[in-house]
Amino acid sequence: MKAIFTSALLFSFFLTTAQTLQPTETEALLTVVVVDKAQKPLEGEKVTFVAAKDKKAYSGVTKADGKFDLLVPEGDTYNVQYKAFSENQDYNVLKMPSMEGTVSFEYKLIISPPKTYTLDNVFFDTGKSTLKPESSKELNELVEYMLMKKSLKIEIAGHTDNVGNKDANQKLSEDRANAVRSYLVKKGVEAGRVIAKGYGDTQPVAENTTDAGRQKNRRTEVRSLE
Repeated sequence: MKAIFTSALLFSFFLTTAQTLQPTETEALLTVVVVDKAQKPLEGEKVTFVAAKDKKAYSGVTKADGKFDLLVPEGDTYNVQYKAFSENQDYNVLKMPSMEGTVSFEYKLIISPPKTYTLDNVFFDTGKSTLKPESSKELNELVEYMLMKKSLKIEIAGHTDNVGNKDANQKLSEDRANAVRSYLVKKGVEAGRVIAKGYGDTQPVAENTTDAGRQKNRRTEVRSLE
């Protein structure tokens, strides 16, 4: 689920001595601003600029004022990415021209973060709540997101298909949600910021009449409680 965004680019050809970072002859000073649709500054948002030439990534995390400063080489094109829960999503392309002198400018993103996100790469042993090792990559990305978004509270929602006993499915969904919650807490996320809830087979997103549909219904979701 992708966020809604817009971007604006404002150029200014001056040197601001109050800034910690300063533009150079080859690097522009980029002030990244992230706000929601109501223009409220968003803290803890990670934005990355990936250079087309060498794929080098330049990133930062917004402070309480919704901003951070970044130096990026001129004369390149950048893929702008925004971190949402456990993945980076592509949002826009920024062309950074080469200019004489030093350059400072502002890049603004207006976003509406998703409220629900499916952890597509979190896996369990069949019929159990034991996390498979390959789940760690996506869960570690979620941990990083939670540590940046220090005030965010989430629900881990476990779901099953409708095969088997309904009560057993309910318990399995609860156990799997709790397993994910335990992983996050062990990695440093405050316990009070994460709740776990199982929904069994009561909230399908696809028909349970096919293997593909049942696979979609067996899922783990993250739900923002903000």
